Amino acid sequence: MKLKTIGAGLMVIMGLALYSSAAEILNTSKASPKVRIFRTPNGGIQPQVIADRAGVIHMVYLSGPDTASDIYYVRKGKRDAGFSVPIRVNSVPGSAMAVGTVRGAQIALGRDERVHVAWLGSDKAHPRGPGNKTPMLYARLNDNGTAFEPQKNVMQFAVGLDGGGSVAADQYGNVYVVWHGNPDENGESNRRVWVARSRDNGKTFEREVAANPSPTGACGCCGLRAFADKQGTLYILYRAAREAIHRDMTLLVSTDQAKTFGSVNVAPWQLNACPMSTDYIGEVGKNILIAWQTETQVYFATVSPVGPSVSAAVPAPGKAAGRKHPVVTENSEGQILFAWTDETGWKRGGKVAWQVFDQEGRLTDVKGTASDLPAWDLVATFQDSDGNFDLVY
Repeated sequence: MKLKTIGAGLMVIMGLALYSSAAEILNTSKASPKVRIFRTPNGGIQPQVIADRAGVIHMVYLSGPDTASDIYYVRKGKRDAGFSVPIRVNSVPGSAMAVGTVRGAQIALGRDERVHVAWLGSDKAHPRGPGNKTPMLYARLNDNGTAFEPQKNVMQFAVGLDGGGSVAADQYGNVYVVWHGNPDENGESNRRVWVARSRDNGKTFEREVAANPSPTGACGCCGLRAFADKQGTLYILYRAAREAIHRDMTLLVSTDQAKTFGSVNVAPWQLNACPMSTDYIGEVGKNILIAWQTETQVYFATVSPVGPSVSAAVPAPGKAAGRKHPVVTENSEGQILFAWTDETGWKRGGKVAWQVFDQEGRLTDVKGTASDLPAWDLVATFQDSDGNFDLVY
């Protein structure tokens, strides 16, 4: 799908003016992909999915009480009829949290297709963070791929977790655990994004360093997303909190293994509250895709590390009343699946909705909704070798 790129100095939200009425015309091409919908295995919630170079699907999800959840890992090869027997990720029972939908597990694949998982610890989690604070936890799959190594806290001083963290990994052995916090505990506008880096594929981690080059704050109970592409470029998408009211989506990009970062203001939003939002970054072919929420609407765009710059934002079609937790992926034909949740609330489930765009960015007739989204759940997407899409929630 081709999206017009704008300079780093412009707000992506301006691209909405470029989203013409032509995009509202349905394309009923016979080449439109199928979207297969299924529930997370074993009654889990908050699935997170990533595919390796061989097309194997790796998934983590949460199960159990919302304040003391467990994380499980499953995989599915191209010829497998279903997902594998689940392996528990957290070595201490009840170490994860489903509350708020923003604090659950994130997954990444690193060198030698090693699986890496990071999550915000619950009250039952051990080891604890400094001063017995909430830990930022990490575990990786062992050498044999049969179990996860014991969980560990990678936070050395940057406490103040509220919203969730993330993990990214590349093929060069770098693993990044990312979160936002405030060691001085003096408000959202003084929070920063922190990165703990491993140079040995997750065996050991260095002391965390601040990533955002200018003080933007960070929305306390919002999630963030980290991702490393095939070239080793690191991307971090998060919601700022300047002066506690400027809740702008902000993208950080590093081409030197988290030593320095460029920054793009992706979408402005003035709000004197925390929207408890999540966002998404993924790579398909040569494209880096991001998705986020602004007000009651969700959007996606493509990213270039040069600049860095972000394309014009594309909104989900139709009336937006309470859309959240967007994800986006692209198949080999350049068709895009955009999915999100709707009508959710505190301890309340809602709907999943999706829309496929063709190679020229036009809406197709491939779209739908499912009304059985559980409380605290969200949606994940991936594509198969035939160009079709899978949607799991």
